[in-house]
Amino acid sequence: MALAKTLSSPMPIDDFQGWLSAFTEPTVLIELAVIAVCASLAWALVHVLRKAFGMRDTPSIWFGKRLVDGVLFPLVLLCLGFVARTVLGNYVGLAVFKVAMPVLVALLAIRVGVKVLQVAFANAPWVRVFEQTISWAAWLGMVLWVSGLLPVMLNELDQISWKVGTSNLTARTMLEGLLTAGLVLLITLWISSAIESRLLRSATGGELSLRKAVSNATRALLMFLGLLLALSAVGIDLTALSVLGGALGVGIGFGLQKLAANYVSGFVILAERSMRIGDNVRVDNFEGAITEINARYTVVRSPTGRESIVPNEMLITSRVENMTLADTRLHQSTTITVGYDSDVDEVIALLVQAALDQSRVLRDPAPNATLNAFGAHGLEFSLSYWLSDIENGQGNLRSDVNLAILKSMRLKNIEIPYPQQVVHTR
Repeated sequence: MALAKTLSSPMPIDDFQGWLSAFTEPTVLIELAVIAVCASLAWALVHVLRKAFGMRDTPSIWFGKRLVDGVLFPLVLLCLGFVARTVLGNYVGLAVFKVAMPVLVALLAIRVGVKVLQVAFANAPWVRVFEQTISWAAWLGMVLWVSGLLPVMLNELDQISWKVGTSNLTARTMLEGLLTAGLVLLITLWISSAIESRLLRSATGGELSLRKAVSNATRALLMFLGLLLALSAVGIDLTALSVLGGALGVGIGFGLQKLAANYVSGFVILAERSMRIGDNVRVDNFEGAITEINARYTVVRSPTGRESIVPNEMLITSRVENMTLADTRLHQSTTITVGYDSDVDEVIALLVQAALDQSRVLRDPAPNATLNAFGAHGLEFSLSYWLSDIENGQGNLRSDVNLAILKSMRLKNIEIPYPQQVVHTR
């Protein structure tokens, strides 16, 4: 309360000239020295904490990517500055601190807003716009605060009022409500991001999918509660949400069926764990590994680098081949035709050896070669084998096996016949 009271007392406009003249006093050098000491202490403290928590190479909201990039540095500097301002104000007149404190408050507000948005919505294109908006709003508020125009502007905004139902709203209450709503939403985003980071830390496979489901549900719940608190802060009667909820239900029933189905399907997939991040699937003739399971869609990435965005409803209502659901091993086979005069036992041994020469081919179960048919052009053999690292590709292994087969057949002079036809003429 003392900090809020001290920081909320602006400078009267009549004292503005006197405050400017105070910058010519020798005590200004003392204030600058004290601020430099506070900055050095804040830097040292953040450096020690960053090293103690092992955050040197791990970006976070508190510590940021660099030493003075996170929220912690301006927060510590603000606290030290407040203590120094209180102590120093008993001995000398203050001029620099009247500017430094609002600047530190604005810097802290910018860091909190920007860092939370960067963590909560890392890849969203609109984050940059919101970051600039927060920066401009914070620096504008700081200028109005230092110049003493802030209370004048708030008093003028109090004069602008209108009646909404039984409530009488003013421009000032709307502005304060929007700022409170933004603060509440930032806090809920911060908490949900911290929970998500803790849940997803060192999780893989099915465990990662389950934790992702819990993380999405937690974020949705916190955002909903934050939205309710924000609406209350603005002055909106929450009983009106019952009407809005009914209208939303009708809208979902008619126009948003597919969208709602995708969201529900996303939570079903994450809860059932029928498909997990890292699984290799084939859906709608597209094959690849699941890299992301979001609330509305799932991202499948093929070995060639192409990505398919699949609506979650399709994964629930259509046939999906999950090649690594119960077993990460995958079966492959290749066929070859040799001449009828070839040694069958030798051909089988060469085929098995060609598979065993590849390090990616599993030894258990072992490769197996069989004589499948007596074809029109020669003896048809089939070689089957298993692999477990499907993420490294399938076609490249099949190619290596085929090349090894071709090389061994040529070394042993085993004929791989061309297609033949016998034509009888009269």
